Amino acid sequence: VQLQACGGGLVQTGGSLRLSCAASGRTFNNYVMAWFRQTPGKEREFVATINRSGGNTGYADSVKGRFTISRDNAKNMVYLRMNSLKPEDTAVYYCAADRYGYYSTSDYYTRANQYDYWGQGTQVTVSS
Repeated sequence: VQLQACGGGLVQTGGSLRLSCAASGRTFNNYVMAWFRQTPGKEREFVATINRSGGNTGYADSVKGRFTISRDNAKNMVYLRMNSLKPEDTAVYYCAADRYGYYSTSDYYTRANQYDYWGQGTQVTVSS
């Protein structure tokens, strides 16, 4: 599956952005989807995941209550709505896909090396 993320930009603290990731190449609803983020010199960090149907999600503690992941299987799209943004949310954001990786609301992949497919990143910068 090929992934392409977009929607990043510059926003002030407290603002909102919605990232989008378009998938093509394989049956989209066969894949668990996720968002990760990375800052220079640090490992890629898990942000959120969503199961194949879109009925269940999981979040990093740092974004819980502020970010919402969703998907539209008819359009082959996954989204990340980011509200109440903070300067520490500044990073390059990546979407990722894997055939597996979501087993329950408390058991899902959170490590970057567990995902097989990646899009290019989109930069999010939150100014203070």
